[in-house]
Amino acid sequence: MGRATDDIEDLLRRHAPQVLGALVRRYGHFDPAEDSVQEALIAAAEQWPGDGIPDNPRGWLIRVASRRLTDRLRSDEARRRREETAAALTPADAFVAPPPGEGPAGSGPSGLGRAPSEDDTLTLLFLCCHPALSPAAQIALTLRAVGGLTTAEIARAHLVPEATMAQRISRAKRAVRGTQFRQPDARDRDQRLAAVLQVLYLIFNEGYTATAGPDLHRTDLAREAIRLTRAVRRLLPREGRVTGLLALMVLTEARTPARTGPDGELIPLDEQDRALWDRTAVAEGTALAEEALAQGPAGDYQLQAAIAALHDEAERAEDTDWPQILALYDLLVRRSPDPAAALGRAVAVAMVHGPRAGLAEVEGLAETTERHYRLDAVRAHLLERAGDMAAARTAYRAAADATLSEPEARYLRMRADRLDR
Repeated sequence: MGRATDDIEDLLRRHAPQVLGALVRRYGHFDPAEDSVQEALIAAAEQWPGDGIPDNPRGWLIRVASRRLTDRLRSDEARRRREETAAALTPADAFVAPPPGEGPAGSGPSGLGRAPSEDDTLTLLFLCCHPALSPAAQIALTLRAVGGLTTAEIARAHLVPEATMAQRISRAKRAVRGTQFRQPDARDRDQRLAAVLQVLYLIFNEGYTATAGPDLHRTDLAREAIRLTRAVRRLLPREGRVTGLLALMVLTEARTPARTGPDGELIPLDEQDRALWDRTAVAEGTALAEEALAQGPAGDYQLQAAIAALHDEAERAEDTDWPQILALYDLLVRRSPDPAAALGRAVAVAMVHGPRAGLAEVEGLAETTERHYRLDAVRAHLLERAGDMAAARTAYRAAADATLSEPEARYLRMRADRLDR
């Protein structure tokens, strides 16, 4: 039963943005459409384990969500009139989506009768990244509507209270209410695409290393981010930023089998059994990284993918080409003030010039950036390499106390306890 429940949850997560996209495309009411989709997902989670998964789960979800949304719209007189007008123009079976490859493409005036396609998910991504929204609102709304993260998870990722994030998402929904459901034109595509890619990157990061909870890795989120990025790349195959982001995700995810031990304990990159890495994924990611660098000026995602490729190509940790990685980080931090990139560069400095040089970089970051547990974790590691065990213990424990990830906290405390012996 547990396995079947997990399969249903994966199926619902995969279909949820497509169903939401289909309803928003048809009705244009983002907020009530999302509520209706959530009710349909709850109904599926309750019914499918006992009744079995329908032959056409997307059509089932669209039909149930559409009925719930129709009830909502009828509660308001003006909306009721619009609904009746639309219903008079729509075939009676328009809400029953045919299986992929069957039925006319776009039956009914708005095309709701066709099976919800990947294009609906992509258009929903662009809608969530509408220029009327602030960058923070774009990211929050997309994580909620397309990524499937809860408001609490989004709040933790942004280091803000949950109530603040809930208000931000509600305002974003109101701002896009009534917006035409279409892909952006050439004038605002680049700006919208940058926001879309940032959101996908955040979804992947939350999946690869969960910000809180008992699990280090949330496979559903990481795979969903990769799936959506592949979909964007199919739409924009010659866009270097998209190819670079996909390469970065694939190369990073390739290490997943070696990231945890038998009891779920974290294993750092330099201690992983590289024979467990997914070499097919490494080969794909490396080819994508090379393609991304050939698709135009190297941006942030292309540079990060190149760094990831250098890590993955090394058969042993000691074979890693750290001078080349440092050179790439130098380019990256000149392009972007991202604290994570600067911290990665500090590690590369330590690997090339010694732990004391790396510690000097970390101390400089501590003076100019907001305190974060990863800063203490890197400081602890470099202090240990430099032989200052007392200071390393203190830094490890400070990092463990600051993280909300239980596997990371256990790992950091284990490192501190090991130095006591």
